[in-house]
Order: sequence, then C-alpha cells, then structure tokens
Amino acid sequence: MAPRRATPVGRPGMIVSMNASPAFTTRPELLGTFGMVASTHWLASAAGMSALERGGNAFDAAVCAGFVLQVVEPHLNGPGGDLPVVLYSAERDAVQVVCGQGSAPEAATIERFRQLGLDMVPGTGLLAACVPGAFGAWLLLLREFGTMRLRDVLEPAIEYAGGGFPLVPGVCAAIASVEHLFRTEWPESAAIWLEQGVPAPGSRFRNRALAGTYARLLKEAEAAGGGREAEIEAARRAWYEGFVAEAIDRFARATERMDATGRRHHGLITAQDLATWQATLEAPASRDYGRYRVFKAGPWSQGPVFLQQLALLEGFDLRAMGVRSADFIHTVVEAAKLAFADREAYYGDVEEVPLEALLDPDYAAGRRRLVGATASPELRPGRVAGREPLVPWPFGATSAGGPAGTGDPTLGPRGDTCHVDVADRWGNLVACTPSGGWLQSSPAIPDLGWCLGTRAQIFNLHPGHPNALAPRKRPRTTLSPSLAYRDGEPWLAFGTPGADQQDQWSLNFFVTLVNSEMNLQEAIDAPMWHTNAFPRSFSPHESVPSSLVVEDRLPPEVVSELRRRGHEVTLSGAWSLGRISAVARDPARGLLRAAANPRGMQGYAVGR
Repeated sequence: MAPRRATPVGRPGMIVSMNASPAFTTRPELLGTFGMVASTHWLASAAGMSALERGGNAFDAAVCAGFVLQVVEPHLNGPGGDLPVVLYSAERDAVQVVCGQGSAPEAATIERFRQLGLDMVPGTGLLAACVPGAFGAWLLLLREFGTMRLRDVLEPAIEYAGGGFPLVPGVCAAIASVEHLFRTEWPESAAIWLEQGVPAPGSRFRNRALAGTYARLLKEAEAAGGGREAEIEAARRAWYEGFVAEAIDRFARATERMDATGRRHHGLITAQDLATWQATLEAPASRDYGRYRVFKAGPWSQGPVFLQQLALLEGFDLRAMGVRSADFIHTVVEAAKLAFADREAYYGDVEEVPLEALLDPDYAAGRRRLVGATASPELRPGRVAGREPLVPWPFGATSAGGPAGTGDPTLGPRGDTCHVDVADRWGNLVACTPSGGWLQSSPAIPDLGWCLGTRAQIFNLHPGHPNALAPRKRPRTTLSPSLAYRDGEPWLAFGTPGADQQDQWSLNFFVTLVNSEMNLQEAIDAPMWHTNAFPRSFSPHESVPSSLVVEDRLPPEVVSELRRRGHEVTLSGAWSLGRISAVARDPARGLLRAAANPRGMQGYAVGR
C-alpha cells in the first residue's frame, strides 16, 4: 500500500498528560496536539520543545536537542561522534535517512594495523578515529528539513557549555573510571574534566572550551552572510575545512597517546580526511510486518537486522503467546540470534550486501524453521545468494580486557549512547541516535573541548569481509533509529542507546507494543531482555553462546521456564536494560503521543 500524506493532528492546545490504561507506569504517556519531544536527557527534551514553541518544526527541535545532548551527556556522545537519522517529512511525503557516520581515514589500512602488530583496531585512543560525522549530519538535517537559523538551534548548547549544567551521576562515574588514565596519559582530558578533581553528581559543570568552539563556529557562519542556508554551509566549512579540521590534524600528527593496546600511538586522521567527507541523504531500508511498515538505515548500519527479525517473527502468533510469556521471549531471542548471525557475515559499507535476499520471505521461512523448542548454542548465519557466510570473530571468545580501557565504552558503568525523537503538529516525525566521541574514549583536543570518536574499532582486519577496514569506508555502526507506518500512515519514531542491544531492545519494545494493548509508556516500562550470543561489535568482540540477560522483574516461573529451555539466564537489575524513547501520531484522535525511559533517571518526554 502506498503511504498516504500525513495530515495535521489538530489545532495547538494544551491537553493534560494522561494514561488511558489502568496499569501503573513510571510516568504517564503524554498526549497533546502541538508537539512532542522525547530524549535520554530532560534538558535536551526541554531544549527541543523550546524550538517548537519558538515556531520551529520537528527537525529544528531535533537539532537543538542534539547539540544540547553533546554538552549534557558527554560520556554518551560528543561533537567527535556519529549520527544516523530516520525521518518522515510531511512536505516531501517521504521517509529518508541522514547518514552522519564518518568514514575511516585515508591512512587507515589493514596493512598499517598489521605493521603495528595489531589483530584488531583498539577500542580507545587516536588510532580508532573516523571523521566526526555528527556535526555534518545535524547541519544537513537543519538545512534540508528545518526552518531555523543556526543561532536558534545552537545557542542553548552554548549557554549550557559556558554557563554550566548539572552533572548526572553517569558522567561523574565515567570520569572517575578514567581518572588515573587522564592524569598519567591524557593531560588534555584532565584539564577539562578534572580541573577541580572528580566532580560530584549534581554539581554545576562548565566546558568553556566547547562553548568557545561553538561560539566561534556561529561567529564565522554569521560573518559569511547570505541567509540561513549560507550560514549553515559556512559553519560546515569551518568544521570540515577550517579551524576545527586544522586543530584535529595538528593534534593527531603531533601527539602520541596511550590506547587500549598498552602503547602510545599517533592518530591517522588528517584535515584532508575531513575535507573530503560530507553527510548524505539516503533512501531507507524497509519491511512490512502486518499492518505496519518499519524503516531503518541501510546495511552500513546494523539497522536491517531489525527488519530481518520482523521477517522471522511474522510467522509466529506472538499476540497469542502473550508478551511477557516464556514462549514470547524465547521466540524473539532465537530469531535475534539468527538475524544477528547474518549481520556478522554480510553487513558492511559495500555495494555487495545481499539485502534483498536477506529480507526475502522464502529465505525467512527457511531460517524460521531453525527456531526450535530449546535455546540454540550456535552461531548460524545463512547461505544467501550463493554466498558462503564469513564471520570474522571467533564465536564464544571472551576477554577480560586490557590496559587503558580495552573494550566497549558504550555499555556498563561507562554509559552508552543518546537518542531523541520529535513529532510536530505538521505531521513530521524524526528519530535520531547520536553517539561516539565519548569523553572517556580518546584524549581531548586542546582548545576544542572534545575528543575524537573510536568507531573504527567496529571494523575487522579480515580482507574480503564486508566490514573489513578500508580507507574512506564507513564502519558498520550499531546506531539504529527507527520509524514506522501504521496502515500506510506515518505513525511512530523510536529508538534506544545500547550498542548491539539497540536492535534487540527496540525490537522487543516494538513487538510488545503492536502485539498487545499497551500504550507507549507501558511498552517502554515492560521488563526487557537481550542476548549476547553473537560477537559484539566493539573491541574485544566477545560473545556468550546461549546467553539471555533479563530484568529481574520477570516472574520467577517465566525465568525458570526459560532456563528449562536451555537459556543461560542472567538476572539484571529491575530497571537496567533498555533506554527507549518514542513519539507517535494518532490521526484518528487528532493527537500526538510520547513516552520516555525511566531507567537511569534522566530520560524525559515533554509536549503539549
């Protein structure tokens, strides 16, 4: 069915937040008519809402919130990081993807890393830097779909960075975890984050260098003249061809810093790498699931693994199973294992990814027969389009980590990623998942106030694999925002932090929502789960066959049944898994809806 053009959801006006369901939730599902913003931090949600109140649309609001996230969640994302966006534009009546995943430097070759004696790209430090793509992606979103000028969306971030913002506990924990590294090996980072020692949660913190960087970008943009689009382009040039690129080049060339190998290395990134990269606007991948159609980024991301899971699950009656039953969880987990095995074998930034074959109903039907009554302990990629699957990492390999923070800085006590969703009164929807450039991932660049990302650690060093390292190639990012239609109408924008768990937690939320009578907040609050039964994207790429991690709010009898079926169940904290936010259109009632994650005590939805 061809999608119908979005229609307005009603006149602006205040509607009291309410939850129509009698079930208890941690907060109400918000209902309104004017606009909704949901994100992983209340200050970002408020900043996005302020853009709507000032006359901006959903895309203006998302950009405003995104820049604030770089300031207030520096352990989860930063200006040196990456950004994919999935959006519905009512004006264009189309779903599109903004790719802000920066590419590997020209000097980043398999041979170069082998010469350094490495069998994987380290998880921290300068060697793992790709082009910082988030800034370019936010500007592309603003230029192509927004209405505001750069000052309108950047000033809140400048004010928080220069005037101060309250630190959430996760920031302080991240700084404390790398205090020794900062003091002994990364003095540039110590100068920013340890100016007065490890900060206390709730204390007011300023990053004056970051405020100065954004203020200079704004000054250069406005000095260029020529109107809104000319200002945005001038800011992009200042970043990728001007003073920001020059500072990155100088630091990477002149500086050796400790990384996860236990040795000191220069960076490979240059000003030329930044100058030759631009954010892009792309068509989405998509697939139907009953009355719904879900849109994701292409296989340069892990996004299509969500679609593969839907293809497998459409052959099961999940609603009849019951969304919190052992049958439901077992079926979803076993489908996830099969889809993620294919991700490992076939996804990457290459033209030869057989995505059409991977989403083919006949292929899904054959794979579906592998979902048995008990948990599979195997990694089982399929054979697609006559191609033999190639998995680059040993299955079941574990690692205790190493010096200088080996491993994935996106999960556990160090934090994860960010997310923001916006719906406006004109019918626009947008889901954004910024990440990378974590304060703890790489030494800060003097004068800029932020560090480079380490997304290149997702590459492997196996020639011929779709995700093998190569110059100017995008690493297969885990960042994976989602957008869905219902009955041919733009309906839902959603997503979550969580690295490899993103397309498990968000999938669990989605199939729970559409196979029950739950509202957005109830589905977000529902007990969450995931498996680690495939190689993790981040260094050191470990995996745990038959693993199943569940929040301990699941009924004991469900946990016992899952164990009986062979799942090696680990009980996690009651509110520890998943950090989903979502916004939705409800054209039948003329309303907008929103909900946000209570886990971590910082996500929030706002709207009216």
